[in-house]
Amino acid sequence: MERKVLLIGTPKSFMVNAIARGLEKEGYEVVQCEFTREAIEEVEDKPNLYVLYLGEIDTSDPLRNGIDPLKYLNEAIDKEHFFLYEVGNGPELEYASTFLSKIKVTETYVRPLDVKALADDLDVVVKNNAISEDQKKKILVVDDDGTMLRMIKTWLSVKYRVYMASSGAIALNFLQGNTVDLVLLDYMMPQMDGPEVLKNIRMTNAISALPVMFLTSKSDKESVVTAASLKPEKYLLKTMPKAKLIRAIDEFFYGPIDDR
Repeated sequence: MERKVLLIGTPKSFMVNAIARGLEKEGYEVVQCEFTREAIEEVEDKPNLYVLYLGEIDTSDPLRNGIDPLKYLNEAIDKEHFFLYEVGNGPELEYASTFLSKIKVTETYVRPLDVKALADDLDVVVKNNAISEDQKKKILVVDDDGTMLRMIKTWLSVKYRVYMASSGAIALNFLQGNTVDLVLLDYMMPQMDGPEVLKNIRMTNAISALPVMFLTSKSDKESVVTAASLKPEKYLLKTMPKAKLIRAIDEFFYGPIDDR
């Protein structure tokens, strides 16, 4: 992937230009366009990295309320599969989430922005997209909650090849003909819950050694004890911060991460 970013926001804005200069300093080519649907659509050869600056939104002004471009991005991201990074203050980000689903946004930054931190996150995408899809670690996420499935896919697709299954039966059927490196498994699901899915995996010779982690909202003692008896790799809670969840998966594959 080329080190190129589409920066969406008024090019005359001091903050937008500061972001552009900061990214250029970090080695990125920056293409700028106004925060309008028409301006975004007119950009030729769009990169796969979008940075959206929300600082000029005026909810009282129909021409500057951003609704049209936000709705456009919400639809376009499913078709064009770009990575979207949002920059704004609390109210701006909350307003944007009304029209642009949070689960489709790769990362959110609260102003004031640390451009170096943004560039570091973009570097991760560039680095991992230089790896062929066949070389990426493959993760199957199993959850009956569609919103949770899409959110986890958005978070993990930066580094991993992610598959989704909305039930235990679909997951087991998928595993009959597909190889993955890890299963992230919800605990509570209708018809076939997580423990039953894991028991089926352990009883199937071809996949009996497949690593499985529970990813669940169940934190009561009984559930934890039941899960522990099945010897999953980890028991992760959905309430974990995004960074902590991703770190747990990264460390499973690559070992302890040096924070220095």
